[in-house]
Amino acid sequence: MADAAVRGGGGAIGYGRMPEDEDRKRQLSWTDVWQESRELLWARRGRLALGFGLLLVSRLAGMVLPASTKILIDEVIGKQRSELLLWIALAAGVATLIQAGTNFALTVILGVTGQRAITDLRRQVQAHMGRLPVTYFEDNKTGELISRIINDAQGIRNLVGTGFVQLLGGLITATIALGVLLWLNWRLTLLTMVLIVIFGIVLVVGFSRLRPIFRERGKLMADLSGRLTESINGVRVVKAYTAEKREERTFAHGAHKLLRNIVRSMIGVSAIGSLSSLLFGLVGITMSIAGAREVLAGRMTIGDIFMFVVFTGLLVTPLVQMSNIGTQITDAFAGLDRIREVLLEKTEEETLAGHRQLDRVRGDIIFENVSFEYKPGVPVLTDISFEALSGTTTALVGSSGAGKSTIISLVMAFRAPQQGRITVDGIDLRQVALRDYRSQLAVVLQDEFLFDGTIGENIAYGHPGAALESIEEAGRLARCDEFIGGFEDGYDTVIGERGIKLSGGQRQRVAIARAILANPRILILDEATSSLDSENEALIQEGLKTLKHGRTTFVIAHRLSTIRSADQILVMEEGRIAERGTHSELLASDGRYRKLYETQYRFERDQFINPGEDFSEIEPRLSGGSSAGDQDDLPLTGSGRTGFPTD
Repeated sequence: MADAAVRGGGGAIGYGRMPEDEDRKRQLSWTDVWQESRELLWARRGRLALGFGLLLVSRLAGMVLPASTKILIDEVIGKQRSELLLWIALAAGVATLIQAGTNFALTVILGVTGQRAITDLRRQVQAHMGRLPVTYFEDNKTGELISRIINDAQGIRNLVGTGFVQLLGGLITATIALGVLLWLNWRLTLLTMVLIVIFGIVLVVGFSRLRPIFRERGKLMADLSGRLTESINGVRVVKAYTAEKREERTFAHGAHKLLRNIVRSMIGVSAIGSLSSLLFGLVGITMSIAGAREVLAGRMTIGDIFMFVVFTGLLVTPLVQMSNIGTQITDAFAGLDRIREVLLEKTEEETLAGHRQLDRVRGDIIFENVSFEYKPGVPVLTDISFEALSGTTTALVGSSGAGKSTIISLVMAFRAPQQGRITVDGIDLRQVALRDYRSQLAVVLQDEFLFDGTIGENIAYGHPGAALESIEEAGRLARCDEFIGGFEDGYDTVIGERGIKLSGGQRQRVAIARAILANPRILILDEATSSLDSENEALIQEGLKTLKHGRTTFVIAHRLSTIRSADQILVMEEGRIAERGTHSELLASDGRYRKLYETQYRFERDQFINPGEDFSEIEPRLSGGSSAGDQDDLPLTGSGRTGFPTD
């Protein structure tokens, strides 16, 4: 809507946020993310503890065979004690069976735990995002928000799944191996540890460099999917303006930025892997030279050195695995960074609403000296005061950007005024529970939105569980039955994403039926019949007249013939009420409303007015030849459909 454009301004097509958006983003510390991680881990402490226990048993069982090498070489081979072979084989066989069983159980338990955590986090983010103010969705791309829910949550499987437990398991395995190595030969162990410490320092530096790269990848992925979503949703506009090549270039630009990020991360991960290989080589060289000296000096047996080599592998291998797991956990932290940004956003309940419960309202809406601005110092509404009492219709007219849509947003509690107040039945809207209030609203927009589902499901969206008879009655009043009868599946016809299988007029009628079935106390019509032809509009106006009876109705009108019966018409100019009154009163006042009316009807006036004849005398003829009293809600026919721009 145009008023939103006053706040949003222009925006460049491309990837990434504008600088001012970046300034508004919270810079999250490692402490914040670790706190979030602790909460995730603690919530699943039972399964993680079980997984850790299984991993510990698996790692201990895995040390049986390496530990037996000293006995095999020094006792069985060196001292010819062949009777030990059977016991060594039995011990190794049992340990292998235990290790295989625990590894299988570990994968199943922690794998399922990780996937459940992903699902729970996605649900949490989606639920929180659904409660954020409308302005949040205006400031962020749809694809980016989808990426926050779907992609960013995916990485935590490495945190609460096998990753974190394996990290702890690797640490324990390395600690045990280190103890055994110190027992075997502390001099050789300290020499080996010098190399490992150097490797650890390199890992810390590497992870600190990789974390922002992974975080940037999530943002690039979100921007790319956001632009792709826009181009797919707007495919008709793209094709109409032969902009396929332009969209290809835009997408390619974003895809190559993502590619460069992935290449950087691959290089970093590969560098860590190469350092791991280098570590293995250096340790091997060290043990070959220093170990041989120890054996020659008589401080170690051949069995000792063989066991030392095996347990050195048990020390180094977990460290290498920990480096890979650390990369995955770094990726998970980057995703949590972005998810936490969403969860820190304040919901509508925190910023726009109170907790006062509402029962069925009468629908008396009163604006008291309301002023509103999207940007400081740029007023959109100034000192607006009016009453819209139960059972009355209030029409808003005026040129684009006059403030009509902003008033409707305030009525729907999408925003709150900076000055003044809005009351419903005498209660300030900022004090009431939004769910209680909005459950008594229904809206029909100029560009109506339908969901991918059946016609019946869309009509019943505001009244889930409604009986088929009620759905069909609402469809009849909205004249949906005329086109639904042509579908083989009737009300069970699937209409596709955004109702793509229906025409604009058919979608509008389904939206009107949805509002009828919702049975609201407050009804909002934003040029609700704009997509209908004159014949169907005249019939649907009768249904809308029935719907408006006894309800508080707000109408944004661009075609003035549709609001002749309104109880009051507010003429908006530059965020103020320039005129107010009934249709006949405003015509008689010879003000802004009359000028708008004459402009809209200029073609017909040129056809019907005789020289010297007063406009007020022929005005009924321009609307169909009836007097103002019996001309309620009749549409303008012919070329007079053109009005002033959409707000």
